Amino acid sequence: MKEFLPSLEVLESAAAIVYETMAPTPQYAWPLLKAAVGAEVWVKHENHTPVGAFKLRGGLVYFRDFAQRSGHAAGVISATRGNHGQSVGYAARKYGIPATIVVPHGNSVEKNAAMRALGVELVEHGEDFQAARERAAWIAQQRGLQMVPSFHPLLVHGVASYSLELLRKVPDIDVAYVPIGLGSGVCGMIAARNALGHRTEIVGVVSEHAPAYSLSFEQRRLVEHPVTTRVADGMACRTPEPPALEILWRYLARIVLVTDDEVEDAMRLMYSATHNVAEGAGAAPLAAAMKERGRLAGRKVAVVLSGANVDRDVFARQLAKT
Repeated sequence: MKEFLPSLEVLESAAAIVYETMAPTPQYAWPLLKAAVGAEVWVKHENHTPVGAFKLRGGLVYFRDFAQRSGHAAGVISATRGNHGQSVGYAARKYGIPATIVVPHGNSVEKNAAMRALGVELVEHGEDFQAARERAAWIAQQRGLQMVPSFHPLLVHGVASYSLELLRKVPDIDVAYVPIGLGSGVCGMIAARNALGHRTEIVGVVSEHAPAYSLSFEQRRLVEHPVTTRVADGMACRTPEPPALEILWRYLARIVLVTDDEVEDAMRLMYSATHNVAEGAGAAPLAAAMKERGRLAGRKVAVVLSGANVDRDVFARQLAKT
């Protein structure tokens, strides 16, 4: 577990790799969100990275290490619902490494297009992320490709850089809401909080229609659960990562479940209050803060807008609702 929760020096070294490619993203306190939540709300804008999501940070750190160890390998493969795949595609291209990405059928059309634009070979298989991941592992064996995991210490180190930025800019945040997909983002927040010695309460956010992490957190054992969310594909996890669970059991304050309807409300609120686009997982922390607003009065709150990669027609339908 120590390698997933590294020292401040290790996190700063990872952040330096990230900043060779991208600038730190902003964090703003938005007055209209304060009015809605009843507390000062800071948004960490990971929708402002070169791929529109936080995952790129981890990919840059992972592939720096991979390239140094393996040189120009025959190729890599991974599974994704979109943002991790863009991270792999972007970082692999930087080092001239061929990348194959497996996505489930029915995946976001625009995320698929973005991955292809980064030069990846895209394979569609299965009905959910877990099926795509199992197919990716099979293809890796057949083709002799290196499997890139969706959860790994170096990915955590890289994505922790956004939490370092946030917690240094606003060191007196009382509570931070972080979406949970497979866990790199929330574990990165825990790592940064612990390394800086802050007291920020970290709250995970999970879709009510993909509750595996919430059930596992409550029962203190790994629990798988089918995924039925129609909007929060970035949180559509059927099988949690054991190393992530070990960290969450020890350091996470709690997990808040949000429904698809609540996420859609938050997508609209984020746009009307900040004119920023949030995909389902990116809006989920705001949905959780709205759900818990009764306990947030007088507190300083952060919500992680983890990504903006929502298909245009999906987002248009949300904005059209009242």
